[in-house]
Amino acid sequence: MAPPLVSRMFARSVASSTFTKCSRPQYLRLRAQKPAFAPAVRSFTASAKAWEKRYTEDHEWVELGEDGTTATIGISEYAAKALGDVVFVELPTADLEVTAGSSIGAVESVKSASDIMSPVSGVVLEANSVLEDKPATINKSPEADGWLAKIKVSAADEISALMDGEAYKKFTEEADNH
Repeated sequence: MAPPLVSRMFARSVASSTFTKCSRPQYLRLRAQKPAFAPAVRSFTASAKAWEKRYTEDHEWVELGEDGTTATIGISEYAAKALGDVVFVELPTADLEVTAGSSIGAVESVKSASDIMSPVSGVVLEANSVLEDKPATINKSPEADGWLAKIKVSAADEISALMDGEAYKKFTEEADNH
């Protein structure tokens, strides 16, 4: 066993050097750890405008996907409220060639029936099969889960000619006032 004096001196020496090392600024800096899975960050540049939802005067909406060629279409919340309870949806078939303004299906409610007009030209890639069994999805979520079809767009410039959300809101407010 070491003499008590030597043992105390060694303990002070170790404690002193540990404190000195740990109190130096380079040891006190905290470094942010990078997460193992960083969330994807969407760049808000000019391309983000391409993903903005656009609207037609017939109350359809279109949203261009990130790939810049696939558009999702549906009817607006305004149209869904005006229709009332949707009871049947006639959807377009895959591979159907469509032009902007042409009828690609219909939505029937307890109040009325309305044609679905394609806001863009292209080829139908798929239709929302959920609507075949649950047409009321359009009433619950017309601009999300109630989408009607996905179209491979042949002329993306058609989308930029449509109304943005603010212009569409103004359009519907004016329609309500007349």
